[in-house]
Amino acid sequence: MCGIIGVIGSRPAAPLLIEGLRRLEYRGYDSAGIATLVDGRIDRRRAEGKLGNLAAVLDRRPLPGTTGIGHTRWATHGAPTESNAHPHGTARVSIVHNGIIENHAELRAELEDAGQVFSTETDTETVAQLVDLYLQQGMTPLEAAGAAFRRLQGAYALAMIFAGYPELIVGAQNGAPLAVGFGDDEMFVGSDALALAPLTRRIAYLRDGDWTAIDRRGACFFDADGAEVVREVKLTQLTGAAIGKGNFRHFMEKELHEHPAVIGDTLHQMVSPATRAVALPDLPFDLATVPRITISACGSAFYAGLVGRWWFEAVARIPTDADVASEFRYRAPPLPRGGLGLLVSQSGETADTLAALRYMRAEGQHILSVVNVPESSMARDSDAVLETIAGPEIGVASTKAFTAQLVVLACLALAAARARGSIDAAQEAAMTAALLEVPARAAEVLGHATAIAALAERIAEARDVLYLGRGNCFPIALEGALKLKEISYIHAEGYAAGEMKHGPIALIDKAVPVIAIAPSGPLFEKTASNLQEAAARGGQVIVLSDATGAARLRHIATETVVLPDVDPFVAPILYAIPVQLLAYHVAVLKGTDVDQPRNLAKSVTVE
Repeated sequence: MCGIIGVIGSRPAAPLLIEGLRRLEYRGYDSAGIATLVDGRIDRRRAEGKLGNLAAVLDRRPLPGTTGIGHTRWATHGAPTESNAHPHGTARVSIVHNGIIENHAELRAELEDAGQVFSTETDTETVAQLVDLYLQQGMTPLEAAGAAFRRLQGAYALAMIFAGYPELIVGAQNGAPLAVGFGDDEMFVGSDALALAPLTRRIAYLRDGDWTAIDRRGACFFDADGAEVVREVKLTQLTGAAIGKGNFRHFMEKELHEHPAVIGDTLHQMVSPATRAVALPDLPFDLATVPRITISACGSAFYAGLVGRWWFEAVARIPTDADVASEFRYRAPPLPRGGLGLLVSQSGETADTLAALRYMRAEGQHILSVVNVPESSMARDSDAVLETIAGPEIGVASTKAFTAQLVVLACLALAAARARGSIDAAQEAAMTAALLEVPARAAEVLGHATAIAALAERIAEARDVLYLGRGNCFPIALEGALKLKEISYIHAEGYAAGEMKHGPIALIDKAVPVIAIAPSGPLFEKTASNLQEAAARGGQVIVLSDATGAARLRHIATETVVLPDVDPFVAPILYAIPVQLLAYHVAVLKGTDVDQPRNLAKSVTVE
């Protein structure tokens, strides 16, 4: 994930910015840059590669000034070059950005018609050009920033400085985190408190939709409507663990709230902002001629692979298998020459999945890995790698890495469908647009955390829980059950809803919650019929659906969580979030060790 830092005070800004960026290196990056105000004008230094390269640039060309912003960037769209590195901007404003602006293409067309001249294809520059236009129209920086924020759609964190205003930094948060640090006659902003730890222990956290105006004496906070609000200043602990959690109780809670930013960052890597189409890196094989895909993974990554199988077959029309890696390696299935072996892993070090990779290699498969650690063994042994831009995941139970894996697999399925002519241009555009809406919808789901926490009280008393889903949401039922087992130690099982009558229905009584992943769509009526049967046996039917589905199931539902409307294609990504969030709140109620549940490790590196 991209990292943001900003400082305003009396000390030279550049060394403080570099130190803050060093503490954000854990997020991963491949270019970096800073901008400061020098005699009222904006100046910047940028470099590809690691921070040492940027430091060397600053040694050759020092950057004075006491107000500035900095950024570490994942190369999502465009190579990790100096020209693509942040900050971006104009002579009037400079911006650093984490996230994705969904409506940047529409805004760009409007701005170009108004005479704004762009120098990049990034969505970040769209924000800068929009603010710049408002400044040219006579607005003050605060007025221009506030007006721009009201036009933006998506999940993002932003920080910006303005020429001629050395006493001002403006920041904003919507679905991607931004913290404000309070010092003595100096102030700071950062992607998290870890970046600010050397500078201050006094931290305030923005809420989604908030924006802030900062000078060296303090900060004013505004909500999405522009009304001034108060945000509590908290004193952080100076241990790495406490700082890394921010204002969250557990790493898992923090990582759950990073879903919108992670989904947005991963989409940024996979979708061209210029064409709004999937744009994969060059692959050493042709998706149009792959005869078969074989997916292998473990745990939640396997469930992501099951969703991927559904997408590859239903959308791209490619025959696809998905196997748990520990079984696949011993089943030793025959594989067609020239097929694609697709491995999915958060760590890239899982022993069984690595063994599956080696078997696929021996069977003449092209090897493609979806991993979160590009230096991992799995990545090094693959022909090609598609990275999940999830950043470090400290909690043992996978959360944000899972949705990032789903995003990558969805994009790969669309690219394969286009290559094979399985969908037309209109279908591709609609599906891509649906993907680009997910970060904002994910932020909306997190707004239901209070309702889900209340629902957890009912689940925490259960001994057994059933999760039901159909189609591409059946694996989300499996994921929900796994999360509940992992961190709350409640027995849970996920089933394809149509399989309920083939055995699991015998377990249902008034003490057994039945959690349904039931977005309205082509398979909704079938799922509704299965839920009616569960309700008739006295089961506590808990429905996760959109407004349409929730209304139609109201008469049988014991509890309902209403989620945003999304295209059925992307429903698995969105519906993964509430099932993970529910498991988290149940575990908190039961008092288990949420981040390090018993008997589990983050990466299983032995068989």
